[in-house]
Amino acid sequence: MLLKFKRLHEDAVPPIRQHDTDAGFDLTAHTIERDEQRPNILRIRTGIALEIPKGHVGLIFPRSSIYKTGLTLRNSVGVIDSGYRGEVMALFRTDKSSYEKEGDKTVYTVPIKYKTGDRCCQLVVLKLSEITEAQEVQTLGESDRGEGGFGSTGEGKKT
Repeated sequence: MLLKFKRLHEDAVPPIRQHDTDAGFDLTAHTIERDEQRPNILRIRTGIALEIPKGHVGLIFPRSSIYKTGLTLRNSVGVIDSGYRGEVMALFRTDKSSYEKEGDKTVYTVPIKYKTGDRCCQLVVLKLSEITEAQEVQTLGESDRGEGGFGSTGEGKKT
């Protein structure tokens, strides 16, 4: 299956799957913008739009190299619905110690670790579940796990 894309700028880099065993496509920063109202937010524009196949969803994840940058993908995982045709963008949060306010002016004390042309995130396209609606019930079926959550797997078991 093909992933159709459109360059919104002549110099935009297409989504690239580096190896046939990779889960996702690398996305490249075309434009990086600071938000003056929220100085710890970076908007990274890819310069491309996608046509996610119907019945699929595009998920944007940070690349594993993100740990080197002091940046965090702002919404943890970005969701691109198959009907969206706008530019693919990602919002990143910088460490708050990377800027200071001097009156109405923002002074950046740490340079942005990403630059135009860097691979900034990855796109994974997944087939959607065939579950289309939710139904309220009075009881749920039994399971081995039960109500254990937040790291409870394996607790209380002796090896």
